[in-house]
Amino acid sequence: MVGEEMSLRKRLSKSSDDPEEKEDQGNPAKQAPETPSNGRVDIKELIAKKKQLTAEAEELKPYFMKEVGTHFDDFVTNLIEKSVSLDSGGCALTSFSVLGGVNNHRAKDLRAPPEHGKIFVIRRSLLDELFEVDHIRTIYHMFIALLILFILSTLVVDYIDEGRLVLEFNLIYYAFGQLPVVICTWCAMFLSTLSVPYFLFQHWARGYSKSSHPVIHSFFHGLLLMVFQIGILGCGPTYAVLAYTLPPASRCIVIFEQIRMIMKVHSFVRENVPRVLTSAKEKSRTVPVPTVNQYLYFLFAPTLIYRDNYPRTPTVRWGYVAMQFAQVFGCLFYMYYVFERLCAPLFRNIKQEPFSARVLVLCVFNSILPGVLGLLLTFFAFLHCWLNAFAEMLRFGDRMFYKDWWNSTSYSNYYRTWNVVVHDWLYYYAYKDFLWFFTKRFKSAAMLAVFAVSAVVHEYALAVCLSFFYPVLFVLFMFFGMAFNFIVNDSRKRPIWNVMMWTSLFAGQGVLLCFYSQEWYARQHCPLKNPTFLDYIRPRSWTCRYVF
Repeated sequence: MVGEEMSLRKRLSKSSDDPEEKEDQGNPAKQAPETPSNGRVDIKELIAKKKQLTAEAEELKPYFMKEVGTHFDDFVTNLIEKSVSLDSGGCALTSFSVLGGVNNHRAKDLRAPPEHGKIFVIRRSLLDELFEVDHIRTIYHMFIALLILFILSTLVVDYIDEGRLVLEFNLIYYAFGQLPVVICTWCAMFLSTLSVPYFLFQHWARGYSKSSHPVIHSFFHGLLLMVFQIGILGCGPTYAVLAYTLPPASRCIVIFEQIRMIMKVHSFVRENVPRVLTSAKEKSRTVPVPTVNQYLYFLFAPTLIYRDNYPRTPTVRWGYVAMQFAQVFGCLFYMYYVFERLCAPLFRNIKQEPFSARVLVLCVFNSILPGVLGLLLTFFAFLHCWLNAFAEMLRFGDRMFYKDWWNSTSYSNYYRTWNVVVHDWLYYYAYKDFLWFFTKRFKSAAMLAVFAVSAVVHEYALAVCLSFFYPVLFVLFMFFGMAFNFIVNDSRKRPIWNVMMWTSLFAGQGVLLCFYSQEWYARQHCPLKNPTFLDYIRPRSWTCRYVF
């Protein structure tokens, strides 16, 4: 072995000292390998190898980008959690984010574990980001073009029938009638919500640690708050709506604001009571009572989860605010033309036939298109434009009012992403509190309770706004919606399930619009002179001879 090593060294030194070798190294022509006679064949082989390498690189590209995106998401998640925990002054969330392991939540959710509540961070709404892409912006332009066609068709038909341009909006004037009553009712609701719950909570919090009977003290204030929630804020607006016989859209304003304020009061009390109890247990000298300004900001903020402080944007873009409100009014006129061109002719010009399966089937399929347009317009006008406008005026930073619900392959994901504002309230104050009270073994029962609460509230709003009880939405929501939530669950990932979700959603909108419109027109054409309470809850469309 030693001899072979010595001979190898000699060869290397000899080769390095050989002048011909050095000359060859300096001559590029002599360094080049010998070119074979079939040089064209080698070029073709090189081109083929290059194409093969390019194809393999393209195949590996999605996996590489996915892996990079995963690590980036984890990095952003940990960074957000650390910053939030430092701002709040606690280290429990930081340790959770660093040592999270399997239970660490991802950046796309941005939700802390249940014991820490929801995390608010500065982020834009999803549609604001998507509209920066030209392809998505074109879909927005298509809806505007469809609105223009609706307007032109209405003007042309009116000109042909009347011989003149009819620029009347009787349906809008009727739907939003008696606005002074609506404004007075809202002011009374707001002032009572601003004063009574805050005064009750402040009085309870400051007297809890000093009271000799804290249980009785808490029970008394809790009873007063319940009387306010049910008796004043619950029954008061409903009585005003029924007593003044407000039209449908005006009723919706009052009822939706009533539900919103009830949920806000519950969140305010639910988030602050544990802080007071902890302060009393630790015998702290200061009682953690939020200021009036913090409570007032929360009443207008586009969220149903109370926090003393929210992430704020540095400035207000008033042009952006004006654009959002303009789009809200545009959606309002869009809905008017949808009802005027698609709904009214369907229910006014149909043959006067008694209620039958044939009439029902035709009605459902003809109601799918206006029902879907109404769903999309309601989503865009309220969850995007209206909430973003108020968020911008209040410099409210967290604009995740919805997620990409249109990509859902399961109903469980659709319910989580359609309306994040309401879902967060139901998740933390209904679902999680139910599990805390009845232990975590009853997850199915907790989910059933959340579905029941949501279905009852939706049906209550529709019953009051339409002046009759027809529990079609309750049946669809409570039975079909809950069944689809368990059957079409998160394990369904294939695109066909997204098609199935949209198909069932379209059919459901057609059923809702058909049934409620039939009942509305039946009560218009078959009125009762002295209706009893049972007449308000008994379907008129089943017995009315001429439904339309």
